[in-house]
Amino acid sequence: MKILLTGGAGYIGSHVLLSILEKNYKVVVVDDLSTGNINLIPENITLIKCNINDERKVSNIIQQEKFDILLHFAGFIKVEESVQNPSKYFKNNTENAITLFETCYKNNLRNIIFSSTAAAYGNPASNNSIKEDANLSPLNPYGQSKIDTEQYLIENSNKFNSVILRYFNVAGADPELRSGLISKEPTHLIKILSEIAVGKRDKIYLYGNDYNTDDGTPVRDYIHVSDLADIHIKTAEYLMKKKTSNIFNCGYGRGYSVLEVVNEANKITGNKIKYEFSERRPGDAEKLVSNIDKLSQTINWEPKFNDLNLIIKTAIEWEKKINEKNF
Repeated sequence: MKILLTGGAGYIGSHVLLSILEKNYKVVVVDDLSTGNINLIPENITLIKCNINDERKVSNIIQQEKFDILLHFAGFIKVEESVQNPSKYFKNNTENAITLFETCYKNNLRNIIFSSTAAAYGNPASNNSIKEDANLSPLNPYGQSKIDTEQYLIENSNKFNSVILRYFNVAGADPELRSGLISKEPTHLIKILSEIAVGKRDKIYLYGNDYNTDDGTPVRDYIHVSDLADIHIKTAEYLMKKKTSNIFNCGYGRGYSVLEVVNEANKITGNKIKYEFSERRPGDAEKLVSNIDKLSQTINWEPKFNDLNLIIKTAIEWEKKINEKNF
């Protein structure tokens, strides 16, 4: 399998790149490095530095390499920023993605794995875990920008075979510390806890303690980034074999509240995590927990790192490494 990987210098894309290399598949990375980090790309990997909307450059590389499949990660992901600057998110996450897909179509690349989000579900009416056919009602422009791109793929199912992967909360780092999250202004809870653990910041503000949950803080389904990378490889193999479009949730089907995550981090760090409650953040859902029956049954996937303690530990170890190397 020959793979075009957009956003391969980013957090999730770089872990998928590691999984691609472990399977000995061929790969070329396209990334403009606006949010990605070149340190996450191994030296022997071809990196084309350009935006995904550069039709000429992208066309040239597809014509030269004749890829089997596109794995598309290049997108902006910060909920709060999307509320403040929605046009930035619709331009990159929707318009640029559609330009990329059209470029692929013109050059006979018809198989796509698309990186989407559980933010598409908004605030589900039920407390049950969320299935893929649940109502889509995003609370923020980030979620809507991903839904709009999903809709393009669904409406163009005669042109593309696609798998849409809706991620729940991705966290942790490669257990061998070859990759992890690098962000100058992180919004990920576990990333911020890791920065406190290594002394890069003093405390964390927790947004809201009056949600209708057991301890008043929002509940999320955390999936280790290496397990998510494995899902991408398995769904790519599934798509190349079946040529059938589908949508899958990516999580563990288990929710943890923000306070539970903080308490687990304190067990690991010896109570280094100091926190204060703040006002609710615009666009945050109360509870998002995946139902992954469809994924498990369709691609026969079993997680390897389904352990909150391990997720947090790998994140902290990665933070120590990049703190020392000053990435």
